[in-house]
Amino acid sequence: MLRIHHLLTILCAGALAIACSKAQEPEKSTPAPTSPSSSTPAPVRQAPAQSAPSGPSDVAWDAPASWQKAENPSPMRKATYKVPKAKGDAEDAELSVSQAGGSVDMNLQRWAGQFAPKAEIKRTEKKTGDLKITVAELHGTFSGSGMPGAPASGPKEKWEMLAAIVETTPPTFFKITGPENTVNAAKADFDKLLDGMRSK
Repeated sequence: MLRIHHLLTILCAGALAIACSKAQEPEKSTPAPTSPSSSTPAPVRQAPAQSAPSGPSDVAWDAPASWQKAENPSPMRKATYKVPKAKGDAEDAELSVSQAGGSVDMNLQRWAGQFAPKAEIKRTEKKTGDLKITVAELHGTFSGSGMPGAPASGPKEKWEMLAAIVETTPPTFFKITGPENTVNAAKADFDKLLDGMRSK
């Protein structure tokens, strides 16, 4: 009996020692919360915006006295002139001045498509002061510009377009469209207009 009592005493002492060791065990430390700034990704650096074209925004010109200024058929027009018909032609030619976007090549190809079949483009380059100008001649059967406000008309045989694209921002277009003889007769005046052009 004494031996059993002695065994129970030993067991109780062992259990008490284990319980005490667990109580003295240090608590596990929890990691400190991550600050919002450390989890936020670094801002993405954007490339600087490309600069706008450096050409002037507008030009001034002097129209020949023989060209009669007319009302603009569309708000897109900056100016419209009637170019007097040459002897033998049934109608006057027209000079239109407008501004629109697009590259030089894109606009030339668009105008070539206004002829049937598509017109070949005779193209030259010139410079007046600080202005770069592309001059183009197109011949054929003209089917119309298709622009809003433009008068509807049937195909015009043996017509010509004499056009200049001035590299402004956006580009400025000067286009004489009409019977070949009349447009040919107006070439000298058209060249004079381009030579006297200046930034506005």
